[in-house]
Amino acid sequence: MTEETQMSFQRAFSGAPWESKVGYCRALRSDDHIFVTGTAPVSSEGGVAHPGDAYRQALRCFEIMGEALAELGASFEHVTRTRMFVTDIERWEEFGRAHAEIFGDHPPTTTMVEVSRLIDPEMLIEVEADALVR
Repeated sequence: MTEETQMSFQRAFSGAPWESKVGYCRALRSDDHIFVTGTAPVSSEGGVAHPGDAYRQALRCFEIMGEALAELGASFEHVTRTRMFVTDIERWEEFGRAHAEIFGDHPPTTTMVEVSRLIDPEMLIEVEADALVR
């Protein structure tokens, strides 16, 4: 006879309009693992933050991500992997500068790939992350 264990999940929501429309949460924690969904540069008013500014849009993504991590008991030092989806890979240094400022003391593995577009044409970047908290 095997004993079944029930997984428990903690979820964090940012209030982005797509969360309820699509049916997802900003971040989910299961035991020691945290998964942060694609985080776009949404302003506190609901529009796109910093149109045209790749660096500041990336920082905004990390700001939103940091809030979700904190709500689930983690911080950037717990992040093990990031994925950056960008609409113009030629601007990699701007995106990368923001990433380095956030993760410079505890760099995770990362991937940056160019995509044809994001959900709003003014968005230049969307970021996902995984974290491990022990």
